[in-house]
Amino acid sequence: MLPTLQSRPLLAALVALLWIALVLYGFSACWWLFETLVLARGRERFDDPDDFRWSLDDVQVRVLTVDAEAVVQGTVDALPDAVTDVHVIAERDIDVDGAAVHAVPEAFDCEATNKGRALEWARRNVPCDREYVLYLDEDTLVAGLTGMPDADVVQFTEKPLFTGSRLTYLCELFRIGYQFEQLGFHRLRYPLYAWGGGVAIRHDLEDAISWDVQTITEDTNFVWRAARERSISYRLVDARFRNQAPPSLWAMLKQRRRWISGTMRDGASLPLRYRPLAFTRVVAWGFSPFVPVLVVGAYAFPGSAPTLDLYAAISTALLGILFVYTLAGLLAYRKHPLLWPIFLLLTPLAVVLHALGAMWGLVRPVETFEVTEKVPPAAVERANASLDEGSIASHDGTERLARESADDFEWAPFDD
Repeated sequence: MLPTLQSRPLLAALVALLWIALVLYGFSACWWLFETLVLARGRERFDDPDDFRWSLDDVQVRVLTVDAEAVVQGTVDALPDAVTDVHVIAERDIDVDGAAVHAVPEAFDCEATNKGRALEWARRNVPCDREYVLYLDEDTLVAGLTGMPDADVVQFTEKPLFTGSRLTYLCELFRIGYQFEQLGFHRLRYPLYAWGGGVAIRHDLEDAISWDVQTITEDTNFVWRAARERSISYRLVDARFRNQAPPSLWAMLKQRRRWISGTMRDGASLPLRYRPLAFTRVVAWGFSPFVPVLVVGAYAFPGSAPTLDLYAAISTALLGILFVYTLAGLLAYRKHPLLWPIFLLLTPLAVVLHALGAMWGLVRPVETFEVTEKVPPAAVERANASLDEGSIASHDGTERLARESADDFEWAPFDD
């Protein structure tokens, strides 16, 4: 007969830790399912230009960069012709055709630093008589941009392009699958994060909230402060703006580290009822590679503790959620079903690599903003077989960048 847990304190402590880890991960996974299957139901789809209240005449575009002239030129070239009020906010003087370039003066001082400092300088010094300011990262190629729904914050979804690293592309596909939860954010008082590479903010809201705070995740921090100070409306447009997957694994790890560090530090902006949710999501992300280990451990010692059989069943079910994230990413990228087994088999690798930077940020948070490396448009075109030379410069941002129809499948495993 097996000894009781009371007579084996070390085993009891181990079992307790296993259950705590499982509860944290399980809460995050179940919340994702609730967002995607329940909260997302009945959302506005914005599939037609007639769905938008505001036209592109009501939009000013601001592109943030340090000095990536060639990359920014591709971003500006890809904007629809109807967007006529375009500004580039840079740290150094650069030449960009089709946009007014503003270099943030070295003497400008405010509480915000790095990208936040540039955002705040632009808010104070770049005139705007439009309803919305659409912020783009230096590498954001807009797609399906035909107007704006009536909301204080309009978030556009993303779909990173292959830039040469198959590992980072795999991780981005997994991440975009997880981001299906954004479809339910309009039901939340506090959207759980924002992507500053494609977010439109009502101009008077921006002036009221400002960017003048110390943070390294300016986009999410702004949305959280805006939601705290007033009841904001939020809409998600599933246009799949094309940005770049990090060109190297090292660049991706540093990017993930910054994201998780900023989220942890800005958590105080959330009300108490949201903090447990934000905390468990962060922990679940950083330590998700240990979920398979927990499953193996539970099956390796059958009957060694009264609750481990139940634990094994639950942990196995939750392990399957990781593959659901990959499947959602495959749907977002429209990969052909014949390619799905390849990516599903690679899910454990994607989970580990995607989480390493987050784990790094949890153990050793970063304090300063560092721009993720980008490559010029010509390099993106060479990496993707579906893009000819000059495709980005000739792209009309009201249309898709690659593949004429959203219903077409993509046969290339690691580019599109």
